[in-house]
Amino acid sequence: MSNVLRNDLFAISKLINDEEKILDVGCGDGNLLDYLSRFKNADCRGIEIKQSGVNSCVKKGLSVIQGDANYDLNDYPSNTFSTVILSQTIQAMIYPDAVIKNLIRIGKRAIISFPNFAYWKVRRDFLISGLMPKNEILSYEWYNTPNIHLCSCNDFKYFCMKNQVNIEDFICLNEKGNKMNNNFFSNLFAYQVIFCVSKSKK
Repeated sequence: MSNVLRNDLFAISKLINDEEKILDVGCGDGNLLDYLSRFKNADCRGIEIKQSGVNSCVKKGLSVIQGDANYDLNDYPSNTFSTVILSQTIQAMIYPDAVIKNLIRIGKRAIISFPNFAYWKVRRDFLISGLMPKNEILSYEWYNTPNIHLCSCNDFKYFCMKNQVNIEDFICLNEKGNKMNNNFFSNLFAYQVIFCVSKSKK
């Protein structure tokens, strides 16, 4: 069933336990929520900023509302969900730091995926051309991109350390969506990454 989901979404689905209570922030067309509802028997909710995405989710029978994660997550009570998911969206947030803190407040844990801007091909392309790099998941021009806070694996790790956010799991994917070993060179060779984080127990 992996072919029905984007590579990072399929990797995220493996991290979800049966019958969890899930909130997918920026759920798009609802493919992940639909998958988790059907195959993990999860109690799924979603928030999506685009009306077209909300309409697509509703057609699938999903419980999704229209909202902006930059502001509307403040309205959710603490510890409402077992897992909150934010996939390929954190780099488009106006206030990514506030969003991350809200995710781990609302849920017992948060799963966050994003493109690794320190990937070696991104570095190579910028070095050779002098232009903002483009690839399959960073496909926009500099002037029309929604990605306003691009970061690397190491950037995110440093953010977590500085803000006392606990990293429970860290998954690296290559360009084919296959899981890679995590090591010293992950920041260079990971095409996209998935972090599972939670509030610090301190």
